[in-house]
Amino acid sequence: AVALLELEKRAASPFFRYFPNGGPLSREFYPKHIALMDAGADFRERVFLAANRVGKTDTGCYELVCHLTGLYPEWWTGRRFPGPIRAWAAGDTGKTVRDIIQSTLLGPKDNPNKRMLPEHLVIGKPKLKAGIPDAVETIEVRHASGGTSVCVLKSYDQRREAFQGTSQHFILLDEEPPEDIHTECLLRTMDTPDMLGGGLMLLTFTPLQGMTPLILQLLPGGAIDSLETANDSVSVIQASWDDAPHLSPQARAELWASIPPYQRDARSKGIPQLGSGAVYQVAESEITVADFQIPKHWKRCFSMDAGGGAKPTAATWFAEDPESHVWYLYSVHKGNSAEPVVHANAIKARGSWIPGVGDCAALIMLEHDAAQLISTYQSLGLDLELPDKAVETGVYDVWTMLSAGLLKVFASCKAFFEEYRLYRRDEKGRIVKQNDHVMDATRYGVHSGLARAKVQPVPPKPEVVTAFPDRDGLSWMA
Repeated sequence: AVALLELEKRAASPFFRYFPNGGPLSREFYPKHIALMDAGADFRERVFLAANRVGKTDTGCYELVCHLTGLYPEWWTGRRFPGPIRAWAAGDTGKTVRDIIQSTLLGPKDNPNKRMLPEHLVIGKPKLKAGIPDAVETIEVRHASGGTSVCVLKSYDQRREAFQGTSQHFILLDEEPPEDIHTECLLRTMDTPDMLGGGLMLLTFTPLQGMTPLILQLLPGGAIDSLETANDSVSVIQASWDDAPHLSPQARAELWASIPPYQRDARSKGIPQLGSGAVYQVAESEITVADFQIPKHWKRCFSMDAGGGAKPTAATWFAEDPESHVWYLYSVHKGNSAEPVVHANAIKARGSWIPGVGDCAALIMLEHDAAQLISTYQSLGLDLELPDKAVETGVYDVWTMLSAGLLKVFASCKAFFEEYRLYRRDEKGRIVKQNDHVMDATRYGVHSGLARAKVQPVPPKPEVVTAFPDRDGLSWMA
């Protein structure tokens, strides 16, 4: 009778039905979700950069319940805690924590049967949170070892001070946290005295805030193609709609149509979106094209941002499809060497006949100094002119072409995309002058360089010269 009662309790809890062995929702169809949990065996901090509706909150809460109860599934290869734990689960505000995390753990108020945390393992009534109706602050859970685990629900609007204090075995941050709270939570998992190697921290969020300091810390240089890699202490896993078989094609189409274009990469792929301060709010997926061989009859030009001292030199190359009038940024050069001859040779290697425009990146230099540096490049064989440097006009030109689909970028131009993701305005609307040399070169090229573009000259056919042009055949030998 006791066994039957236990089976009934398990059947009533969604927790025991997650990631089954078979069926349409089998765990074999959710490799990213499983990999996230598996990584807990090796990494103290893990990040799930996930699209909307792929199950990031459910996955985070599922692992939280595993640790709180000690009821790990037979297939579990992630970290295991042998006894009861202290845990935090946090989100943006007290209300969103109530409506999302609390609702997932304890079930929505109108349907408690959907609770992730098995009801028979909750000890007593959860402690309520002051100031927010129906919000829970503390949950005590019976652990399989016989002890009691404690989970406290927190929110970022409580500020960093609320995250000080005791060490924690497990912290779930369901939404991107402010940088100071992230740091505080890391400290809380470093000194867990009864757990060798410290505690665990799991972040699950859709990166809607763009290239924040936290994202840049996780993805140096904003390199999206490094999402599936991990450093020594952090594992970052990205999941898109393609990793969510429960989303039907119709549901995906409806979601896609409802999402603003600049948010589509973040909400459908888990790729950090262009933030509100981004200069060019056009998704990378909208401007990226696979590399192809540029036909010889297409016009080409280049532009450069000549560095001085420690500042890099960058150059970009453009080619126009004469039928569609779409321009392609097909190559990028970026280097830190201060010797102009090095950059000049790299530029000429792509076609010494290609005309260009260029200016100096070293803002501390006078206009006369900048002109002298450009003159140096001209003397090294570059067909180079000074551009119109009007910043906002140039930015508008680039944005207009990108938005209209008249400027595309080859996928191999990684230096372009690394800067594109970081090119932003500060709170006063000024463009942040950091790591923007390729962006400056692109602006020069679009605003001034395209007008200089030309087709590769056809070399003249060599003349046939005879020794005695006034004599025919061999009669002169007579």
